[in-house]
Amino acid sequence: MTHQEKLEIMYRHMALLGVAKSTAAPPAWRILWRLGVEVPPPLFASFIPCALAIGAGFALLWGLLMWVILWCRQGILFGMSAAAALTAGALFGLIMGAYFRYLARKHRLPSWESYTGAPE
Repeated sequence: MTHQEKLEIMYRHMALLGVAKSTAAPPAWRILWRLGVEVPPPLFASFIPCALAIGAGFALLWGLLMWVILWCRQGILFGMSAAAALTAGALFGLIMGAYFRYLARKHRLPSWESYTGAPE
């Protein structure tokens, strides 16, 4: 089964479970898939990779946005800005990683490699 076929099965399965498509396949993951990067959906990833990916993406985007809009005008040093962005990214990554693991356990989802779309 190809990655795309597996994703289509996952979309249908998550809809039956009541999991929103934006939760099962967040925008960042959909962009990666369109670029040909075959990463597992966050509900099927283990905690550490999920938390790191989400936290790093959040820290980068939020930190850049805050720097452009606010921090550079206030004269905040880049090091302080980077520390704030990394802290926010770490906290957000940990919270979202825990949330995705909670949903995966709640719905008894296996690893992506062993996922077939059939309920267990």
